Amino acid sequence: MAEPLIERDFGTPSAALRGGALEAFGIPMLVLGGSYLGFGALVREAGLAIWHGLFSTLTGWALPGQIALLELYSVGAPLLVIASAVALTNVRLLPMVMTLMPIIDDRRYPRWSYYCAAHVIAITGWVAAMRVCPLLPQDQRLPYFAGFTGTLWISTLGATAVGFVLASAVPAYVTLGLVFINPIYFMLVFAADLRHRGRTLALIFGALAGPPLYLWSPDWCLVIAGISAGTLAFLATSTLRDQS
Repeated sequence: MAEPLIERDFGTPSAALRGGALEAFGIPMLVLGGSYLGFGALVREAGLAIWHGLFSTLTGWALPGQIALLELYSVGAPLLVIASAVALTNVRLLPMVMTLMPIIDDRRYPRWSYYCAAHVIAITGWVAAMRVCPLLPQDQRLPYFAGFTGTLWISTLGATAVGFVLASAVPAYVTLGLVFINPIYFMLVFAADLRHRGRTLALIFGALAGPPLYLWSPDWCLVIAGISAGTLAFLATSTLRDQS
């Protein structure tokens, strides 16, 4: 049986903004900062200038898409191919926006603030918001998310610059290892949140389906595993809920 949710209350929206910023410090900032250290190093290895990396982090802020851009640029791919690959890589953010926006929506805030919030919806901030925001009063949800993701966004700009400067001092395998810290952290956060049965089942089904699907089709294994695991988890959760 799932544990009851424990409500939180920072007191005021401004306190929620500060609270979100403070909660971004620690493991979330270390993990995301480490990933962007690796990205900054990759920018330098690709022969680009530091401002290219900073502009990418400032405007894109989605590490898989940014890495796809670097890889395709390095092999001389046409601009249209690069843009299409980045767009397809980042389409995964659309479900995140669609699921989070109804949770943090509050008519007391101007509409433009939600366009800004949508721009910085990425894995780390989305996971934190999906866990914390439903427990907060409605008027504190957007400020909390803004404080949390805004702090991480600013920190990754610094990490990109530092990674670019230190690129020559870090072995290539360390750089690649830093890049993969963030998805591992994302998986562990969901795995720790066991009260959500659907998320747990999706992780289990995905872990079981991933290896054999990779042997069958390396190019499509992630897409197929993600869709099939999520669908099976949804159906299993719905069935168990109807029977209870």
